[in-house]
Amino acid sequence: MDMVEAPGTSRRKGYRGLAMEGIVARWYAGLRSTPSQIATWRRQAAQVTAGLPDGAAILEVAPGPGHFAVELARLGRYRVTALDISQTFVDIARENAGKAGVAVEFRQGDASAMPFADGSFDLVVCQAAFKNFTRPGRAIDEMHRVLREGGTALIQDMRRDASAADIDDEVRDMKLGRVSAFMTRSILRRLRRRAYTAERFRELAAASAFGAAEIECTGVGVEVRMRR
Repeated sequence: MDMVEAPGTSRRKGYRGLAMEGIVARWYAGLRSTPSQIATWRRQAAQVTAGLPDGAAILEVAPGPGHFAVELARLGRYRVTALDISQTFVDIARENAGKAGVAVEFRQGDASAMPFADGSFDLVVCQAAFKNFTRPGRAIDEMHRVLREGGTALIQDMRRDASAADIDDEVRDMKLGRVSAFMTRSILRRLRRRAYTAERFRELAAASAFGAAEIECTGVGVEVRMRR
């Protein structure tokens, strides 16, 4: 999925690698729509919102096809907004929310220059996308800016030091067909090269407006929790 970029182009766009638009985005959306993955997002929605008061405002950054945002909205207790740089993903996510009968505001935009006012959200979540941001430090500062006092930013992503066995276990849990599983393993191994270690996340958080982070590693992933 990586793409060779001309010198200087990474500074003008908000993502690294191949743009997720059109056919590519729809193919990826299909991979991320299995019943087992939907069930996982449903469990995660309950987990990440534990302790949030009713009526809290949640922002998901880079929701892709929007399944996690849909599950957050399905809880029926929160105002959910999602921001993605891909217009195709925004369109797909709106379709998925409509089919689910839930209200989510999907917006197109860059994580490093969010189109939201200061202090707009109680929780900001970014899953499996942070490694693709061109300006990761700026994206973290934007998460801080749009959070209300006492709010939390949660980044969940692949870690650079995940092993091949960790990746195999992750793909097995997705319950994909043979061809899709092979392709997904190959993609994850390539994406691992642009992912961050826990130590690098610690450095990014320390240099940001947050100043620090709580970090936990499990399986192929790393969870970074930053409080405003």
